[in-house]
Amino acid sequence: MSPAAFAATIDHTVLGPETTLADVEALLDEAAEHGLNACIPPCYVAEAAEYAPDVTLATVIGFPHGQHTPEAKRDEAEDAWRAGADELDLVINVGRLRAGEDDAVREEIAEVVAAVPVPVKVIIETALLSDEEKRRACAAARDADAAMVKTSTGFADSVASETQRANGDAVSAGATVADVELMSEYLPVKASGGVGSYAEAIAMLEAGAVRIGASSGVAIVEGHPDA
Repeated sequence: MSPAAFAATIDHTVLGPETTLADVEALLDEAAEHGLNACIPPCYVAEAAEYAPDVTLATVIGFPHGQHTPEAKRDEAEDAWRAGADELDLVINVGRLRAGEDDAVREEIAEVVAAVPVPVKVIIETALLSDEEKRRACAAARDADAAMVKTSTGFADSVASETQRANGDAVSAGATVADVELMSEYLPVKASGGVGSYAEAIAMLEAGAVRIGASSGVAIVEGHPDA
């Protein structure tokens, strides 16, 4: 894969609660310089779209826990699209999925997909789910006509890690090759969470991912052997 084609698979990301507009503009400068996409908080989409109109701009919906009402998620998606977002990363309601309310999960995704003319990536929070639950979440996203499924917000990963450590279990949070392989049976995959190097990104792409979400996008693309 050429450096340019590889860079186009990376969503360079800044989504922390302390993120400022200056942080977003710095990230957009890096994205423009290196041919990356950008993923930013929804409150800055309008400014970002004006600041860097040539950068593919993603933002998040129902972030980070997915517990907004379906109506709030739909309205947030419409607002983000009108403000200039090119893609939307939507967090599912993990609690409803784990309770077996798959129809509600699918209907909520479908409502957002129907509300906007841009691709919707569905974040399923793999760190919180069993393989059976991951399959059900991916099936719901597929049946709702989502464009992609995405592994993580990054926020649930840290919660899952602490729980695993407390239980004496191996820590498995973040994007994994096994999860990407499973998810790619249903839809194209965005691997996000713990991907910080060229080698890790390539492993995800080889497993079936088509997009990588990472806060270290510049370091990843600079690791390309032809960079």
